[in-house]
Amino acid sequence: MKILVTGGAGFIGSNLCDFLLDNGEEVFVIDDLSTGSLENISHLFDNPRFHYSIDTILNAKKMEELISWCDCVIHLAAAVGVKYVLENPLSSIETNILGTEIALKLSNRYNKKILIASTSEVYGKHTHAPLKEDDNLIYGPPSTMRWSYAASKLVDEFTALSYHRTKKLNTIIFRCFNTIGPRQTGMYGMVVPRFIQQALRDDPITIYGDGKQTRTFTYVGDVVKAIYLLAKGDKGAGEVVNIGGQEEISIADLAQKIKELVGSKSEIVFIPYEKAYGKDFEDMMRRVPSLEKLKSLIGFVPETSLDEILAKTIEYFRALAT
Repeated sequence: MKILVTGGAGFIGSNLCDFLLDNGEEVFVIDDLSTGSLENISHLFDNPRFHYSIDTILNAKKMEELISWCDCVIHLAAAVGVKYVLENPLSSIETNILGTEIALKLSNRYNKKILIASTSEVYGKHTHAPLKEDDNLIYGPPSTMRWSYAASKLVDEFTALSYHRTKKLNTIIFRCFNTIGPRQTGMYGMVVPRFIQQALRDDPITIYGDGKQTRTFTYVGDVVKAIYLLAKGDKGAGEVVNIGGQEEISIADLAQKIKELVGSKSEIVFIPYEKAYGKDFEDMMRRVPSLEKLKSLIGFVPETSLDEILAKTIEYFRALAT
């Protein structure tokens, strides 16, 4: 199968490319390198089943060329990371909404299955668990730009579902919950790589807020397997499905765990949200997914333990530092 991965030079995208090639697929990538990196895919350049284009998904002509060649589209390209979105709100909204519309319109034109990456951020301010795909969504005001990312991804979901309902386009939306692992960068506010890099340097481990907010974390290898099974399967058209981990942990406990696993001398320091992100920020206090639908569709749920994920990620960053 020929598969187009938008955002294929990014953290999840590049790991997905590895997985697809290992499973015998032919892979096409488009990425503008705004948050991705050629280093993430350079080891694939000599593979005859791997093809890449450095371009934006807003280039409809290039997107049409690629989508017309491929059998399936996995649309990962998006503005990512709280810090990046707060610093680039307009371009983030344009990329997320206009880029997804181009991908959907062209997939419909050529009748290609398309998977749309969404995010656990769309759930908003919920504090109950687990979060189910049909839960109501709770956001703050538009003056708080932190919610622009969640809102733009929700527009992507509405658009994809509308294509399915009106055009019968085979589209699946998957919501990722805090995917972590090798190749993730801490540049855009990603908490685990930032904590690990600080711990390895014995720098202060900086927690934004009081650290009581909780998350589940998912190994990127499990995430890309789930995406692939959704792409290859015949279930899920017109559905929204969570992909996430099952071990809930507070950010304060996560920092302590990473400090201990690294053997770091770092001090753990708490920084007010306003100092870290400015006034345009609110946090979500809890994010824990229901995985019932994912299991029913593909017979698989992420299975790598948090300790295993952190060990693999720490090993990756240790190797980078040497």
